[in-house]
Amino acid sequence: MTHPQNPSRLWRIKGGIHPPFHKDLSAHKASKPAPLPRTLILPFKQMSGNLAGFQQLAHIGDYVYKGQALARCSVSTLHAPSSGYIRAIEERPIPHPSGLQDRCFILDLDGKDEWGELPYTPYPDYRQLTLPQLLQRLQETGITGLGGAVFPTRIKLGALGQHTIHTLLVNGAECEPYISCDDKLMQEQPQAIIEGIMVILTVGNIEQCLIGIEDNKPEAIAQLQQALADHPNQRLRQRIHLRTIPSIYPSGDEKQLTHILTGVKVAPNTRLPDYGLLMQNVATVHSIYQAVVQGKPLIERYVTVTGQGIQQPQNFRALLGTPFAHLIASAGGYTQHAERLLMGGPMMGYQLSSDAIPLVKATNCILSVPTNELAYSPDLAMPCIRCGKCTEVCPVDLLPQQLYWHARAENHEQAQKHQLFSCIECGCCAYVCPSKIPLVQYYRRAKAMIRDEQSNKAKAAVAKERHEFRAFRLERNKAEKAKKLAEHKKKVQQKTSSNDAKKAAIKAAMARAKAKKAAAETTKPTNSTVNKSESE
Repeated sequence: MTHPQNPSRLWRIKGGIHPPFHKDLSAHKASKPAPLPRTLILPFKQMSGNLAGFQQLAHIGDYVYKGQALARCSVSTLHAPSSGYIRAIEERPIPHPSGLQDRCFILDLDGKDEWGELPYTPYPDYRQLTLPQLLQRLQETGITGLGGAVFPTRIKLGALGQHTIHTLLVNGAECEPYISCDDKLMQEQPQAIIEGIMVILTVGNIEQCLIGIEDNKPEAIAQLQQALADHPNQRLRQRIHLRTIPSIYPSGDEKQLTHILTGVKVAPNTRLPDYGLLMQNVATVHSIYQAVVQGKPLIERYVTVTGQGIQQPQNFRALLGTPFAHLIASAGGYTQHAERLLMGGPMMGYQLSSDAIPLVKATNCILSVPTNELAYSPDLAMPCIRCGKCTEVCPVDLLPQQLYWHARAENHEQAQKHQLFSCIECGCCAYVCPSKIPLVQYYRRAKAMIRDEQSNKAKAAVAKERHEFRAFRLERNKAEKAKKLAEHKKKVQQKTSSNDAKKAAIKAAMARAKAKKAAAETTKPTNSTVNKSESE
């Protein structure tokens, strides 16, 4: 376990790039509440992982209040962001690189935006909370990571009960170009963020917190510093350290920010809790504050709607389930430069074929740009010239060129030997590639194919095990049946033998009786003999 002895020191990461950030398009405007749409589209699944223990709590025709639980699983819950009627439950397109569809609640709003009773008890004095109570609250309020990975926070903070965590890392770097929703959140909700940090420190019994923010967010830094200075709990306040880090992409990646703030290099196949560390995004910390202190479920988030393809780039506080088209219209609509639509930034985001999809917990940015603003484009790709620039900028110290050849040739064994799964898909390699090769797309495809292969092998192993068990069961049943048949036959034979013996005994007895009778008949005097004797 590594304990950062000097919380003020910063470490440099390898590689990285300095792309145009374009954050000023939206960062300096106050956020606005997005207008209520007529309909919300709420995918059942809005987190990474599976829906173990899934329960549907609302049905077609139900009237639901704002904040009412619609469905839940063992680690998270989905709530109604506003009041209205559930018109349908059906397959709809969702934000996904492959344009997949998923089951969704279709909620027609009544315009009242009406809460029922507040569904969860607020805990303003969170010092009384136990860790199991905190984890339960995170599950029932549907809190997930809001930095993009949407990992269930109930599971992530579950590490507090399994590891000794000494340092909480709060990610306010927001290094991706164009995106400014976390910046705006820190500017507008600094007290809530500090209070959310204190919830985690207090309940998790964590020694200190390091907040990492890039130096291109001076207003957010000033607001958090002021909120920290104004907090009445001096003892807790002294355990929170705000660190301004250089603006370099991808400083906001979990492993990169960990190294910048602590010097720890997270090895492959290890996790932050193995080093006594835990990281949360600032938006997730804010949602933890709302869930614990205010008793509110996760039903809305800050989202950046921006790019040269948007008339009025800005940040919205938008309800989950709001269609992208509604948010874009609320930002003035498209411009003539709207050639590509993405969810996320130009480096790690993915392109969408339609804006008829809903805002989900993972949506931090809706970006519309001309094609030349993207980090790479498959339409412009040329052959690799082996220049090696991709290797120079890789923050994970991989060999992107070799990974490209192996991924392209579908040589998955060699790709894995070259640490394919250590790639964080940041896009630095594709950004500097003079041949405009969409390297990350090759890596993602290779990872997906390997996962499919592993899944198919696992399924085949299960099928083989089931087949072998079935064959064993049939053979066992056959043997048991044969054994029972043999035992039955033996019993029948024994019974037959017993019956034969009885019959033989009876027959013998009858024979003896017959013989005795015959003998008696032979020795008995006849009537003529008797009469003769009497006359004499």
